[in-house]
Amino acid sequence: MSNAATTTNSTTSTWTGMVPVEDTALAVSDTGGSGRPVVYLNGAYADRSHWKKVIADLGPGYRHITFDERARGKSKQSADYSFEACLRDIDAVLAARGVAGPIILVGWSYGGVLSWHWADRNPDRVLGVVTVDAFPHGLTGEEGAERIRKLFQKMRFLLPLARPFGMAARMSAAQHAESNIELNEIAAASVPVLERATRPVRFVLATGDSLGSEKDEMEEGRKVLDPIIAHNPNVTVSAKVASNHSKILRKDSPAVADAVRETVSV
Repeated sequence: MSNAATTTNSTTSTWTGMVPVEDTALAVSDTGGSGRPVVYLNGAYADRSHWKKVIADLGPGYRHITFDERARGKSKQSADYSFEACLRDIDAVLAARGVAGPIILVGWSYGGVLSWHWADRNPDRVLGVVTVDAFPHGLTGEEGAERIRKLFQKMRFLLPLARPFGMAARMSAAQHAESNIELNEIAAASVPVLERATRPVRFVLATGDSLGSEKDEMEEGRKVLDPIIAHNPNVTVSAKVASNHSKILRKDSPAVADAVRETVSV
């Protein structure tokens, strides 16, 4: 277990502290207890605060573990913001908190893609996966990459303003863009990962488009799941909700909590 500085809330027994990983340190919160461990994986530039409603909906019968990825929230900056680094961070947090499994992974957006790949590599440590509006589709190729770079270049002055709300990282606009480009390539290539999933993967899907997407683009992306669901009975849609991608955790947290309960009951 990490020897990082910790804080324990005597009312809730929640452990909070910094877990050192490679050249950085991650801000982690762990409610502890004997309940099933649920590990929450954030959106690409989001922090752990977005899970508050889901955790409240599920209640104290679970062990809730949240953390801020590198340069997000209260975590420290790093020289490596790659997808592989994010996968290693999951390992580091579980090791630091003494969690062997089996766990439930709940991932939103970027975190959803992380959850598929971590579960694919560690099937014996996973009870199931709940994916919140992530799907194996994305902007790829040089045209897609250029569109992403232009978007973040336009947003460069807004990113620092979005950080206090847990929607941007302490990264440059170019670093935000490159992380997003990598995610799109990995997501689009993840169909085989879902097709061979041996643990339940439940999707809670949003509706409509979101920031940076064009009309009906995200709805078309969600349709990529249809043949995967037909091919692999472990992959199902738990709910399709009215909220868009950005508001789903705030407005439709009960649907995410229900998907977690369904996963536990399998």
